[in-house]
Amino acid sequence: MPDDHHHHHDAESVGFGVLTVSSSRTLETDDSGDALAAAIEEDGHTVAARELVDDEEAAIRGRVEEFLDRTDVDAVVTTGGTGVTPDDVTVEAVRPLLDRDLPGFGEQFRARSVAEVGPHAMVSRATAGVAGTVPVFCLPGSQQAAEFGTRELILPIVGHVVGLASGDGHDHDHDHSHGHSHSHDHDDAHSHDHDHSHDEHAHDH
Repeated sequence: MPDDHHHHHDAESVGFGVLTVSSSRTLETDDSGDALAAAIEEDGHTVAARELVDDEEAAIRGRVEEFLDRTDVDAVVTTGGTGVTPDDVTVEAVRPLLDRDLPGFGEQFRARSVAEVGPHAMVSRATAGVAGTVPVFCLPGSQQAAEFGTRELILPIVGHVVGLASGDGHDHDHDHSHGHSHSHDHDDAHSHDHDHSHDEHAHDH
């Protein structure tokens, strides 16, 4: 983990819950989940739970809540359902669970995507936040986007975020409240994106 000597409260090994949102894949054909899980394990972390769920808001939220209730899950990553088609509801499913937003994650995902593939990447709704003490990251559904977001943006910071959110690192102006407030007062200014297999031209990382 970068800069561990500066952030001695960072979690060195993080247990991940990985959720693929897709109505057309199975775990056996889930290339995005495979790439995401491989990146996590190659970085020295563990995949404590991995599931696949259809594009249905209540089902997505329920599965993420199950991950949040597990003692071996320190962070959650979803892939799929972050677009603007009617069945892209991952962001809507997850947002009520978040106590605090991490806007920099989506901002950097979109900025770096635009730099590589052009303005279509601005429609991405990749987002992140903290639910209780657990960071939750929502990535698009393509293998390229899932791997890029995990390797380049999630893994470099996840240990630090887990440490801060758990209250182990008392750094700067971070607020460490606990528990799931299920509030709905989050900024809806997460920008928009296509997802699933029909939009991933915006994420050719």
